[in-house]
Amino acid sequence: METQTTGVIEGAGPVTRPGERPTVRLRDEDGMAQEPPRYAPEWLRLREPADADARAIDLLDPLRIRLANLPGRTGGLVVHDLGCGTGSMGRWLAPRLDGPQHWILHDRDPYLLHFAAVGSPRVAADGSRVTVETRRGDVARLTPDALVGASLVTASALLDVLTREEIDTLAAACAGAGCPALLTLSVAGRVELSAENPMDEEIAAAFNDHQRRGGLLGPDSVTAACEAFADHGASVKVHPSAWRLGPDQAALTAQWLRGWVGAAVEERPELAARAETYLAARLAACAAGELHVTVHHSDLLALARPTGAA
Repeated sequence: METQTTGVIEGAGPVTRPGERPTVRLRDEDGMAQEPPRYAPEWLRLREPADADARAIDLLDPLRIRLANLPGRTGGLVVHDLGCGTGSMGRWLAPRLDGPQHWILHDRDPYLLHFAAVGSPRVAADGSRVTVETRRGDVARLTPDALVGASLVTASALLDVLTREEIDTLAAACAGAGCPALLTLSVAGRVELSAENPMDEEIAAAFNDHQRRGGLLGPDSVTAACEAFADHGASVKVHPSAWRLGPDQAALTAQWLRGWVGAAVEERPELAARAETYLAARLAACAAGELHVTVHHSDLLALARPTGAA
């Protein structure tokens, strides 16, 4: 997970508003009911172009083949987007898939769900209709029953904020429903900055440790997900999906730098004084158009055995 990056499904409690439907639950809600929304729509909008450029298009052909050959498929695709945030995954993927599509957008934050619904695409790659519904809250468990009728599960920047148990739950649910999963932009734990600085590795290591707090997997999530999906009989493909940030992405780079260094200092307070100087120098280089950053991510496509298939 990038600091301040995605609307992860977390415990919003069992309350839903009229017209809203409960969503799948990945994490118990005890103690989280009053937790404020974690991700600002401004940050999600800022990162969306970089996300779109980074996602691995090489995974789309095997996904299209699987979707075209799902047994018993009638009508259009039903896509569950977990932790949808402002809906960037749907805006990227729906226009790249043929046929009618119905997207079910899951998030704990009704504010983000509003942005996702309003900004959702209306037309598929072949001109077919795309429709959307939103589901808020964390009432139902993530089981095959929760995904009945699903053609595809998607998520963006989600795996790295899950525990090993939660990833296994996700893999089991997809396997039980017989639907593929496209899970993009999980942090890989590697960052490269131009004009190397001796503190780069220290900050990166502290940030990675911060990502693993509380049993979360952080940069270990893709390996864990590969193992979990394979254990449930899925074939798995992984492809790099790095952000490559230069002068044209200075605003995103500056915000990312603040979050990256801030998380590192939160994990290792003894870095604070040196990190302040480091951050100031990096931000100055960014403002001058002299900084290039590569933030490594991985995209994962898990192809579960379709239910009813041999």
